[in-house]
Amino acid sequence: MQPSYPRRVEAMKILALHNFYGSAEPSGENLVFEAETALLRSRGHDVRTFTRRSDEIRDQGKLGLVRGALATPWNPYMIRAVRRILEQFQPDVVHVHNTFPLISPGVFHAIDGSAARVITLHNYRLFCAAATPMREGRVCVLCLDRRSSWPAFQHGCYRSSRIASAPPAISVALHRRIGTWERKVDAFIALTQFQRERMTAAGLPHDRVWVKPNFFAGRPEVFPWFERTPRAVFVGRISEDKGVSDVVDAWLTWGQAAPELALVGDGPLRTELEGRVREANRENIRFVGRVSPQEAQRWIASSRLLVLASKWFEGFPLVLCEAFASGTPALVSGVGALPQLVGAGAGAVFRMGDVRHLLEVASGLWNHPRRLSRMALRARYEFDSRYTEDINYEQLMNVYDKAIRVRRLASRSDSRVHVQWKKSSISRD
Repeated sequence: MQPSYPRRVEAMKILALHNFYGSAEPSGENLVFEAETALLRSRGHDVRTFTRRSDEIRDQGKLGLVRGALATPWNPYMIRAVRRILEQFQPDVVHVHNTFPLISPGVFHAIDGSAARVITLHNYRLFCAAATPMREGRVCVLCLDRRSSWPAFQHGCYRSSRIASAPPAISVALHRRIGTWERKVDAFIALTQFQRERMTAAGLPHDRVWVKPNFFAGRPEVFPWFERTPRAVFVGRISEDKGVSDVVDAWLTWGQAAPELALVGDGPLRTELEGRVREANRENIRFVGRVSPQEAQRWIASSRLLVLASKWFEGFPLVLCEAFASGTPALVSGVGALPQLVGAGAGAVFRMGDVRHLLEVASGLWNHPRRLSRMALRARYEFDSRYTEDINYEQLMNVYDKAIRVRRLASRSDSRVHVQWKKSSISRD
């Protein structure tokens, strides 16, 4: 049964900011931004967007790289542009999703007046130059634990390059130094409790970080279990951080008795992995390639198991939300928030990076179809009770309400300080 929430009737004016990642690398963050703004508009709110696209600089070659590097820590052009919109629109809330690389966190310093300032933590970029706390195939949280961006530059964490790591590392250091996150943001949205704990330990104010997961728009019909293709599916970037090599290795070891594995997506490891599969002459491992978000959802909905083998602290993978909505159980790596997300019986967990254990858990599930079908029912229950549009909308409104209260209290405090300063100046005169 879904929890009941009070219905809201008042409309807000909301300015939503987002830097879209390059079109060559489809991003769940882009999809979340679009889904959330559509949700707010559907509930009667006046939503305006301010967006930039990384394609703007990628199409400019080396000049674009220089532009992006200079803009990452502080972009005065974006600050002025946002300030003009604020003066004209006068929003109640400014909700920032992604500022990297063109918008820059400097825009928070443009938001004066009564507008509440909110940011969604889609990743760990506020304190991690690479955004994904991972180095050389392993989880790395040095920058978070030490509250310093020096390790990122030292190890060249972003794109495996010290030069490329310098701009985001400088941005992290700058905004720690000038107190952007302590003084210029009224509410932070973490996607999981795990992420909230990590980010507050790294320096975000505990009393302003709230948990609101991603959601799936609509309520799709669930494919009947025994009409589904007897197949496991991976959906995402074919890259080291997603653990795809481990999934393929497990299936190659499993042999011809393994069910079909469909790998939906593209990435730097695809050519190598396809070569290994051809060499082993395995026909039960299929590379689908890049597809539309709607087609990816159909692959998840028509399969009997989603495999998510990430090697870093994912925020809240959109594919996992899609699996819950589809009633598809998930096999996930035991890292970050993933075990918590499937811990209520919507899936199973294997030791991250352990191919043998991945194979053991996957084959154990597949050899007990009734257990797998019960997990499917639990997955859909998790969606209905946690990840629907209605539930997510009320969670978002509650965060906005809290941010507005924080902003009002801060404004009153600033007013009292200003009055006291004027009185003290008059008395000195």
